[in-house]
Amino acid sequence: MPNLKSKIFFTLLSLFLFIETNAQCAMCRAVLESEEGQSTAKGVNNGIIYLMSIPYILVGGIGFLIYWKYFRPKKA
Repeated sequence: MPNLKSKIFFTLLSLFLFIETNAQCAMCRAVLESEEGQSTAKGVNNGIIYLMSIPYILVGGIGFLIYWKYFRPKKA
């Protein structure tokens, strides 16, 4: 069973190493590929990724607050 240090290491490694992906649906991609500069497509793609990340940040923050309140060691 992996110890805590290896879990933290792999979690941080997965946060810093990522693969660039496209977040566009098929319809959005078809419409935006017809544009010449592709700047609008990049903007829409970044906006989708931004909107997708907000719920994960909120759930992670709430989980951290619950941990902080109920599971941290109490001072004597």
